[in-house]
Parts: sequence; C-alpha cells; structure tokens
Amino acid sequence: MFDTAKSEQAFARASKVIPGAVNSPVRAARAVGRTPVFLESGSGPYVWDADGNRYIDYVGSWGPLICGHAHPAVVEAVCEAASRGTSFGAPTEAETVLAEEIAKANRSVDRVRLVNSGTEAAMSAIRLARGATGRDSIIKFEGCYHGHADSLLVKAGSGALTLGVPSSSGVPQALVEKTLVADYNDADSVRALFEEHEGSIAAVIVEPVAGNMGVVAPAPGFLAELRSITREHDSLLIFDEVMTGFRVAYGGASALYGIDPDLTCFGKVIGGGLPLAAFGGRADLMEQLAPLGPVYQAGTLSGNPLAVACGLATLRLLQEPGTYEHLCAHTSALACGIRDIADRFGVPLRVNCEGAMFSVFFTEHEVVDYRSACAADADTYARYYRAMLEAGVYLAPSQFEAAFVSTAHSERDIAYTLERIEHVVAALQR
Repeated sequence: MFDTAKSEQAFARASKVIPGAVNSPVRAARAVGRTPVFLESGSGPYVWDADGNRYIDYVGSWGPLICGHAHPAVVEAVCEAASRGTSFGAPTEAETVLAEEIAKANRSVDRVRLVNSGTEAAMSAIRLARGATGRDSIIKFEGCYHGHADSLLVKAGSGALTLGVPSSSGVPQALVEKTLVADYNDADSVRALFEEHEGSIAAVIVEPVAGNMGVVAPAPGFLAELRSITREHDSLLIFDEVMTGFRVAYGGASALYGIDPDLTCFGKVIGGGLPLAAFGGRADLMEQLAPLGPVYQAGTLSGNPLAVACGLATLRLLQEPGTYEHLCAHTSALACGIRDIADRFGVPLRVNCEGAMFSVFFTEHEVVDYRSACAADADTYARYYRAMLEAGVYLAPSQFEAAFVSTAHSERDIAYTLERIEHVVAALQR
C-alpha cells in the first residue's frame, strides 16, 4: 500500500516555520492536488521518501543530476574537496579548470564568470548587456523563465506559471516597462518590438529550448532569425542554457543548433547538484565586468570549491564515449513508448523531447509556445502525476516543468516506467 504519512507529518511541521512548507514554490505540489513527498536519499536513478517508498526519478533535482544520484566519482570528488576546506572566498585553480572546460565546450565563450545560481547568471548577463550597449530595455519570451530577478518575472514560466502568477507582486512597474515580451517561436513578434523600440533594446534573452513551460523546441530557423535580428539592430543575443547546457549536447543548444550567442548562462549540470552557475561570452563583453570594467558583479561564495569539484567530476563523466547517444536513445525510447500507449488508448497526448529532456502534455494539438502549453489539460496531468507517484515514478509536480533522463537510467527502468504509464493511462480512461 502506498503510504506517505511521514511525508504528511513532515509537511505539517515545515508549514510552521517555512512559507508554504517549501523553499521553492514548484516543490509544493499544489498544482497536482496533493502535498509533496519528502525525500531522504537517492542512488543512481532512484530516490526514497520519508516513508521508505522508492521511485524512479525523472526530476533529477530539476536537471543537474545528469549522472544520477550519488555517483561514486562525484561523491568522491566532493568529499576530497571538503577535506581541504569548504570555502575560501579566494581564487582556486579548480575554478580556472572549470571555466576552461566550459569555454572549451562552447565556441562562443571566451571568458567565464562563476556565480551561485541560474537566477544570478541571467541577472548578471542582462546587467552586462545593458552596460555594454548603454541601453535599458530587454526582450524575453512569454513562458520562458530566467530566474526570479525582478525584471525577469514578467510573463515567466516555471513555478510562476504553475501557480498562475507569471507576473509577480513586488516587481516595480518601472522595471516591467523595460521588459518587452515576445512570442516564443515567432520571430516576427521580435521584429515588431525592435521597430517599436528602435535603439533602446540591449538584448534578447531566450531559452534556446524552452523548458519552463514544459519542453518546447525552437522552430526551424527561429534561433537563426534571432541571431540575425539582434545583429541588425546592434543588440546582444543571450542564450539561457541553465537547463540545456551540457544536457541536450555537451556544447548545449548552441552546439546542437549551430548558433553563436553573444552571452550564455549556464547552471544545473555544471554544478552536478551543488549550487553553481556561470555566464560567459565574448572577451570584449566579459572584460567590461569589474574589476576590469565598469559593470559590477560579485559573489562571496562564487566558485565554491565543493560545487566546483562536483561540477568538474560530472563534466568528466559526460565526456565518456557514447554518453549522449545513451541519453538521447533512452529519452527517445521513453517518448516513443508514451506516444504509442496514448495512440493505443486513444488519449489526446503529446510528448515533446530534446536531448535528455521531455514533457508530457494532455492535448490534441502540438505544443509550440506558451499559449499551446497553457491549453493542455492540467487537471488530467495532475491525475497522471498522482497515479504515477503511487506507481513508483517520480515526476515534476507541474505540467510546465521538464522531466530529465540521466545516464543512470537503464533500459529496465525505461521499460518499467512505460509499463506503469500504460496502467495509468488505461485507468485514466475509465
């Protein structure tokens, strides 16, 4: 029998001292009609909750754990680093090694600045873009999420979209006015904004593969058009690869689609599960950062030695031959299997996938942007989520979050997941 009594007790206790009992809103599981399970341990592709239930995990700490939980090489690297000290607030050679690895994997990146979170990376990249261009406005896309900095919460995805508040209270109107919103996969909407705000747009920031309204791949030519438009208007193109970097390919979406942005934000995989992110780009832009230039950015714990060790160990594992073929094959097998099940049971369902990311949408129509993502049946997804949880499969508690496959997932795990999905989809029809 599926029992989460201890998780429910933990939730009640947390509610007394933590707002909503969670430290990040999307964890709350309100959108799927239950309280969250509290996790206690993980190994490989599996996690265990406070009640001892085991799940096949497709959340992977929201993307960083591309090699699974507690990979021995990663644990060893972190423990070895911790034995030498947990933080210095001073330069270490390991920071340089990680920055070199990021730059080597991304041909548009000459210089790298390490930070602590994806929010910090995106916020800093935008400040740099504004400083470098002398312009104030930016363009983002409806449903794309770039962290919780004030100006980036306008029509955002991820938890903000899940909770029905894509624009947050507490964001000054003056900042909102400097954030222009275009339609994802619609280059004409970007052109129209440049024409309307000629000479005032510092940068376009985009998730090259959207992952915060569910997984939505770029339409053919969309990213190339963004590159062309921004160059035409002497504006900068920022790729937010916090989610896609080192996940859809070792060189991220930039390598996968052959597009060179001016600045790129990294996170998740590069930290291997510890708090670490980065932004990087052309040398002439990055050298406008303090202490070399006038754009100030700082962080006491940036380049934390434990996080750097964790990230480096993860990237070295990803360099093993056949890694991305394995990831893509298993993700594709899962996506194709789900589509086949939906077809056999006549369920209106779409599966979007790119690299080692995928999303399930309960809808008859293709999901290509924010509006088509919002048109999917979130109530059916909530029923699906609850049934899959009881079946031992851990998914994101939101229609609008990506799911992730790791190198630890085996063919047996994929087969078991599809078997559970078949039972759940059949039950949803009754």
